[in-house]
Amino acid sequence: MPSTPQQRPTVFLQNACHEHQYIRSKDSSLIVERPERLRAVTLGLAAAMARLGDHSNASVAPVKPDDSDASDLADALSRIDINSKSTQDEPVNIVRSSASVQLMKHPAVKFIHGDIEGDKYLENLTSWIKESRTKIANDQSEIPDGLSQGDLYLCPGTLDAIQGALGTVCEAVDTVMNPAESAPRAFVAIRPPGHHCGEDTPSGFCFVNNVAVGAAHAHLKHGVDRIVIFDIDLHHGNGTQSIVWQINEETYRKTIEAEAGASAKPGPRIYYGSIHDILSYPCEDGKPELVQAASVSIHGNHGQHIENIHLEEYTSEDHFWNDLYPNRYKRLFTKAQQFLDTTGGPGDDVMVFISCGFDACEHEYSSMSRHNRKVPTSFYYQFARDAMEFSGQYARGRVISVLEGGYSDRALTSGTLAHLCGLAGGTTAIDQSWWKTEHLEELEKAAKKKRGGRPSLPTGPQSPWLARTMSVFSALEAEGPRPSKKAAVPVPISSRTLRERKTGPSSSTKSVTPNTSKPTSPATKPIAIQKPRPQPGDDGDASSLSSLSSVSSGGESAIPSARKLPKVILRLGPKPEDS
Repeated sequence: MPSTPQQRPTVFLQNACHEHQYIRSKDSSLIVERPERLRAVTLGLAAAMARLGDHSNASVAPVKPDDSDASDLADALSRIDINSKSTQDEPVNIVRSSASVQLMKHPAVKFIHGDIEGDKYLENLTSWIKESRTKIANDQSEIPDGLSQGDLYLCPGTLDAIQGALGTVCEAVDTVMNPAESAPRAFVAIRPPGHHCGEDTPSGFCFVNNVAVGAAHAHLKHGVDRIVIFDIDLHHGNGTQSIVWQINEETYRKTIEAEAGASAKPGPRIYYGSIHDILSYPCEDGKPELVQAASVSIHGNHGQHIENIHLEEYTSEDHFWNDLYPNRYKRLFTKAQQFLDTTGGPGDDVMVFISCGFDACEHEYSSMSRHNRKVPTSFYYQFARDAMEFSGQYARGRVISVLEGGYSDRALTSGTLAHLCGLAGGTTAIDQSWWKTEHLEELEKAAKKKRGGRPSLPTGPQSPWLARTMSVFSALEAEGPRPSKKAAVPVPISSRTLRERKTGPSSSTKSVTPNTSKPTSPATKPIAIQKPRPQPGDDGDASSLSSLSSVSSGGESAIPSARKLPKVILRLGPKPEDS
């Protein structure tokens, strides 16, 4: 049964996010945070639309396997018309966003990443991006000394990707806050991710904090003063927690001053709740300040509202659903309820965000999820349903889920499918066998590209759900990004390699700053940092959706060393005007 307009989630896609690419060399086999992640997400979206019901008014003649005149499947199905916003019969609204913000001028970006002395981080980030190709062509690193060379990379297109990602999150906030849109729930498929980035500290693939900027935009433009952030990535969102802590600290100070007669208006209050693996990045080396930050539970004291829950191994589906989920993981919602109940209860000033990482999924690379702290795919379905119920009680149903991690194509596709089915809500019939392994294998085989980037033609009859999925997927791909033009300046293969990680000095609990180790000599054999290439038998390895080889190394797990963050005083006064 199709969802009604009030029940349908809106999915925001942003082509500019594909422009963030690794250009240090032609070999990107060690890069997991790659543009192809979004293709896997799009496949999961297409499967959700096909599974959830009669999704399209368009009709397309079936493509025969031996129809060589059709060029390829994508060309034959490109006649499907999927508009920027879906029709009333479709279970999911799709917005192909062209929104963008200016890093140096947008109030929400400056609220999170600005600096009273002159927005130095934003200025520096912009300069690093603009100089990236020249530095790489001169055999220099585009990432400054003191930042991780293993999990951070830039290219000239990164600026468009970051500004487009932030603009799309802000557009999703505007849409959800607009009663005329009848779209209180959204999923925002963007990259690079954001939850490891502190105020001025990029790390773990993250250069800006997408969810934090979205929360600031909701506060500055729409008067949302109470914000709930649920983080379900495999890795602790140390950057988000750092930012939330600083905002709450400043709001608490202003509240005390207001009680003493000062006229300053207190700022937003934010609850941050995370479920993560305490053995993984950024805590993998066991540094006490990082482990402690990822284990904080504080509610009300000093104006802080933080809950951290550690993932545990589950021995069976029954163990997960009858013990771990209800008795442990759902505490994230219980503490969020406590936060809102003690600060005014339900209201128009409440919004819910989900930092939605799919890397805790059972189908993630075993080389990424090394400690067996996983969740079944159905977790992403059930968590979405519970988040909807929570937001319906406290936030007028407003919830925005933003893509964070997830690196195996199968984890991304299955997680997206399950999560969107959960966000569909209403009376839509859901069969959790839709994301069983055998169906995912069918899906991956149908979507696998030939050499040259063309989709393979079907070799036999397809089941109706799969045919519908591939129709939608091909239409979405036809509206997607075009291949980037070749660089005007050839990029030589870099001689830089990654070093084995070494334990460095302790880092600040407020954020994480990458390693200052120098690259090894050209004669040194590259060593993967904590994320070895997936081996045969890894989940999702045999059926990668991307045209590249299956990849897994060189990313979020490069361990940073210390950089003490300065005391930050946030500007929480009059709202600056959008530019």
